[in-house]
Amino acid sequence: MTTRPEHMRNHWWWRPGWSVGRRFYTWHLVFDGQQDVHRFAEQYRAALAGLGGLDPIPDRWLHLTMQGIGFIDEVEQGDVDAIVTAARDRLASVPAFDVTFSAPVIDPEAVLVPVQPDEPVRAVRDAVRAAIGDVLPEVPERAEGFRPHVSVAYSSGDGPVGALGEALDAADIEPATARIASAELIVLHRDNRMYEWQPYARVALG
Repeated sequence: MTTRPEHMRNHWWWRPGWSVGRRFYTWHLVFDGQQDVHRFAEQYRAALAGLGGLDPIPDRWLHLTMQGIGFIDEVEQGDVDAIVTAARDRLASVPAFDVTFSAPVIDPEAVLVPVQPDEPVRAVRDAVRAAIGDVLPEVPERAEGFRPHVSVAYSSGDGPVGALGEALDAADIEPATARIASAELIVLHRDNRMYEWQPYARVALG
């Protein structure tokens, strides 16, 4: 069982390399048209409404963070396109699958929902990392420590968990199921205290 933190901290501090206007190539799973996931997220947004210190995530920006490539000013576009080609080959052998989202947990910087089962998600990430390794001399980010999850809100301030934990404990929301049939390469930014992006490539699973 995950131990609930006592305090939240602001998620939007500027991590190394990030600044307003900077863009980043990264692979995500996204949930366009996944109505059950949208229903689930909306019910949790409603359950958390009125609580201070949270930035709820709109349906269009719901995502499962997978694997970064790099800032767009540091990666050659030809290499990005070659990674997409390699990913098409590698993901063709990874079958599409279903995942379930149930009770969120509190992370110091977010309200996040673990994904079950997580093994197929890890298989997608492994294939994407292998595709990056086919092109670049080094795969960025660590292979270990990956926790497949979808966040429903980010913490926008520092302070005690307090009523947030009580609101989640009181919520009685039916789990959601999503069909994962592709992985998306996106161009990401965080200029507006939210992760927003433009799509670059969608690669189908086998």
